[in-house]
Amino acid sequence: MREPLNILNTVFGYPGFRDGQGAIVDHVTAGGDALVLMPTGSGKSLCYQIPALARDGVGLVISPLIALMRDQVAALREFGIRAAYLNSSLSRDAAATVEEGFAGGDFDLLYVAPERLLTARFMTLLDRVAAAGRLALFAIDEAHCVSQWGHDFRPDYIQLSVLHQRFPRVPRIALTATADADTRDEIIRRLNLENARVFVSSFDRPNIRYRIVDKNNARAQLLSFIQNEHAGDAGIVYCLSRRRVEVTAQWLADRGVRALPYHAGLEPEIRRRHQDIFLRDDGVVMVATIAFGMGIDKPDVRFVAHLDIPRSVEGYYQETGRAGRDGLPADAWMTYGLTDATHHRRMIAESDADETFKRLAHGRLDALLALCESVTCRRQRLLAYFGEASRPCGNCDVCLSPPETWDGTEAARKALSCAYRTGQRFGAGHLCDVLLGRDTERVSQWHHDRVSTFGIGKDLSEKDWRAVFRQLVALGLLVVDHGSGGGLQLSEASRPVLKGTQPVLLRRPRAAKPARTRDADPAADLNPRGRALWQRLRGWRADMAKSQGVPAYVIFHDTTLLAIARACPVSLAALQHVPGIGAAKMERYGQTVITLCQTHGAEPGAAAQDQHGLTAP
Repeated sequence: MREPLNILNTVFGYPGFRDGQGAIVDHVTAGGDALVLMPTGSGKSLCYQIPALARDGVGLVISPLIALMRDQVAALREFGIRAAYLNSSLSRDAAATVEEGFAGGDFDLLYVAPERLLTARFMTLLDRVAAAGRLALFAIDEAHCVSQWGHDFRPDYIQLSVLHQRFPRVPRIALTATADADTRDEIIRRLNLENARVFVSSFDRPNIRYRIVDKNNARAQLLSFIQNEHAGDAGIVYCLSRRRVEVTAQWLADRGVRALPYHAGLEPEIRRRHQDIFLRDDGVVMVATIAFGMGIDKPDVRFVAHLDIPRSVEGYYQETGRAGRDGLPADAWMTYGLTDATHHRRMIAESDADETFKRLAHGRLDALLALCESVTCRRQRLLAYFGEASRPCGNCDVCLSPPETWDGTEAARKALSCAYRTGQRFGAGHLCDVLLGRDTERVSQWHHDRVSTFGIGKDLSEKDWRAVFRQLVALGLLVVDHGSGGGLQLSEASRPVLKGTQPVLLRRPRAAKPARTRDADPAADLNPRGRALWQRLRGWRADMAKSQGVPAYVIFHDTTLLAIARACPVSLAALQHVPGIGAAKMERYGQTVITLCQTHGAEPGAAAQDQHGLTAP
């Protein structure tokens, strides 16, 4: 058995494990089962890749991400690791070749789709490999797919409990980047991981700046955000419907943004092509439904935007976590309005799910609305949802520009009373007309110009009243009745407010503010020579990636190129100290990188090295 730390040093080129990785690797390498909850970008993959290399035999990785397996395998091969994948994208002959290699011990890691794993043919093949003592471990990636409560549910995942029943001596490691307490319990129960050790890392992604803005012409707001803060950057824009995805992608493209649509209704070949362009090219914005993104292994996504709110805090965390996987600054930006909450509640009410599912779905939506309306640190609320205590982060919109709050008790009472006096059948737009004393045709039709609340709200603007109604829904004082077409009804919780025994603190709508200074340039701290080298390295990497048909990050991550640009090593000995360059990459690319540094980065005569072998600053 090889030493895990030695594998980390020599194969992957890193000097030491990150916080939490070492304990997980040691536990699984020793044969223990594990459930790992670790945020995106924290190095989850190494937690099963290194034990698979350290133990005898092949590590089997179960992944639902067919389209991305090839890139994951390509990245491993760049490190000199014998890896392959087996899924429906392979021809019959190609699949048979992989199966023969698997049976013959030709691989260190094999990625397989769950539906392929569970076939009688493959289970028979597993029996043969296990009987020969050549199964190192099972890694179940994206383990939250086992949860029937989540939007990433995959029925095949429930059947993965067969692995423990059939091969009880083979260690299993289940991994996910997000799971609240209910989902965590479900993973343990469905995968028979009751005796597994649970590793929970901090869910914090400090490099991501969270921002939620009041929805007011969402597409124009999005375009301003991209143009002012992320021009030329890779990003993901999430929309709720397929139609909205296509319209938004075209609208952005017409305005000079390189945007592509992605949703489950597109032809598979179009989806594959768009995903490949996003992964391989720089500066592409993918406009998508939640059908896109799980496990996206693109480290330089600089922003994730939501034009519509997701269904839960868990979904929001998972989707925003696709930004900034390289640890460099990134943005999570979202527009939010009352119609979002109304639409989601209608979807829940009209679904075929049982009452237990609907109750949980409403609870998760309530938690997300509370995050949207928060007057305290967004990150604190986000982490608290996952049971993690934290201090104000200083890197969200609430911390950077605290919202103004006001005593909205009287306004809340007026709004609640207006909803009651008009029969609890009308939405916010109609109630605003009544409160503002607008004698519209509809107000007259229903004789609402005669109710006691007609015109009592002229002290506030329509924008203010819409914000009041939105926050009352988020606070659970008003609920949306989908049977009446979205009418707002009083909840039991509104009684003490109407009686005047419970105060209501509300946020004032934010005025539009100038865009913040862009600070997501990863090379911002480099001197002119360093920036020139950085650009030259990126150009070389792009050429190499294109020639090999792989994404650029498969050759080297941005963080590795930045380290090279900062250190400008002029010898192979110095280059060995740059993180992310293992033995195979050193042999393949080392001399070329050194030549680039000598030609484009080093000061004249800069051969002096510091004690670590790096060029002295």
